[in-house]
Amino acid sequence: MKQLTLLFFVTIILTSLNSSAQQVAILKYNGGGDWYSNPTALPNLIRFCNENINTKIDEKPETIEVGDAKIFQFPFLHMTGHGNIVFSSEEARNLNTYLLSGGFLHIDDNYGMEPYLRKELLKVFPDKELEELGADHPIFNQEFQFPEGLPKIHEHDGKRPQAFGIFSQDRLVLLFTFEADLGDGWEDPSVHNDSEEVRTKALQMGANIISYVFKN
Repeated sequence: MKQLTLLFFVTIILTSLNSSAQQVAILKYNGGGDWYSNPTALPNLIRFCNENINTKIDEKPETIEVGDAKIFQFPFLHMTGHGNIVFSSEEARNLNTYLLSGGFLHIDDNYGMEPYLRKELLKVFPDKELEELGADHPIFNQEFQFPEGLPKIHEHDGKRPQAFGIFSQDRLVLLFTFEADLGDGWEDPSVHNDSEEVRTKALQMGANIISYVFKN
């Protein structure tokens, strides 16, 4: 009963936030992985969204730890990195409650985090698996059109880009973008020397993710 009461209370908070607040945060995790990589990426994406899809998001995203109760203040969390990830049992429960209560987590593999992530997600959702999203999913058809699905931004192993999701009652609560490296495309132009076309494509896909969370 206590857990149900907490879940109801958190749901009310997140419903209120989703209807009014437009805030995002970077998720800080343990395990040694570089959660802090791509420091200019999220601020650039926020600026692009505010200028192009009529959002009003604070351009300085906060950093929040997985186990912190303050994650419930943010309808959208972003997570990235290259290496190891470890969730404690308490962190996994906190993230599970957040996602099932209306929150959303976007995880962008910056190359190398995928095997560690899959293992840790089993702690968060032991009864769920990542499912690949088809190109017809609404997230690819928001403000900008991506008829072929997730765009390829950076080459690593020559694999095709894939978008995976975890659903709760038909609601996409977690998006994992793999072999696309959207965050590199969001970074300042001088960081990776990407063409304007590549950066625009990455920012437009990022804007679709933001739009999917805040406008649906």
